[in-house]
Amino acid sequence: MAVRYTEEQLNTVDKSLLIQMFLNQQEQLQTLTAEVASLNEKMQLMMEQMILANRNRFGRSSEKMTDASQISFMEVDGTIVFFNEAEAVCDLDTPEPEHLEKSAPRPVKKKGKKEQNLSGLPTHRIDHYMTEEELTAEFGKNGWKQLPDAISRRYRFVPAKVEVEEHHIGVYADKKDGHMVKAEHPRGLLHGSAVSPTLAAAIINGKYVNAIPLYRLEQEFKRYELVITRQNMANWMIRLGEEYLSVLYDYLHRKLYDYHVIQADETPVLVNRDGRPAGSKSYMWVYRSGYMYPDRQIVLYEYQRTRNASHPREFLKDFPGSVSRMAIRSTTRWKRRRKT
Repeated sequence: MAVRYTEEQLNTVDKSLLIQMFLNQQEQLQTLTAEVASLNEKMQLMMEQMILANRNRFGRSSEKMTDASQISFMEVDGTIVFFNEAEAVCDLDTPEPEHLEKSAPRPVKKKGKKEQNLSGLPTHRIDHYMTEEELTAEFGKNGWKQLPDAISRRYRFVPAKVEVEEHHIGVYADKKDGHMVKAEHPRGLLHGSAVSPTLAAAIINGKYVNAIPLYRLEQEFKRYELVITRQNMANWMIRLGEEYLSVLYDYLHRKLYDYHVIQADETPVLVNRDGRPAGSKSYMWVYRSGYMYPDRQIVLYEYQRTRNASHPREFLKDFPGSVSRMAIRSTTRWKRRRKT
């Protein structure tokens, strides 16, 4: 029970009692500060759980938590479409756009903006003029004059092209002792591989941004007379992930610990090559920052063979905050729900 002193008692206390009272106040302040911090973490965790509960109860039932660039089946007038998406969403009455390039929003459209927008694109000029004989036959000798040209602009699309980078590296040898030196040259993206940064970026963009299967990318490259098997592309993606993206993954793993609340869950996946029989069930663990930080989202995946609790304990062993379970559904359950 806290002791309350009157003004007269405080005027008569000695120095040792004042020191003891001050130390007691410090200890109480530390205790209250720790309790407030604990209550703040619990409040953030409760708010995260409340947001997820409202989404699950009132939100749209879907595999994804947001509409962030995820390939999915498209529903048009109550019908799920995928391959015939173009026929399902087309509208022949839609007017043709005047501009095709993406432009930043501008507050006021001023006169001459079309020419200003086109000035940033390379222009290939094609002349169409009448010969002097044609002009003479039309107007008579010297019976015509040149007027300003009528300019018609059309957008020309140039497909991607494949080129070969041939690096000639100078090699020099000493005439006396015979030691050799090579000129400075850029290191290959992957040791012993012909893949370049531009080719790797094209494959990553096609596979993971545009969701194009590797076998379709293989066919696309064949049309450019470049023979790359899907096995080569898969190997490149794995090696690039291990040698380059793993550094980014570890950095995001550390940054994830800066949040007070982390959401985590696991979903089953079937694996064909994992040292076990084909079709064995494994688990993909997902760790992400909470929805209270919409501008700084971090989502990390970790593959594990089991759903043992030791996996999240190891992944979050240095995390001082709170962890809540995400409400995600596996692909199998999603398909079953769509069928019913």
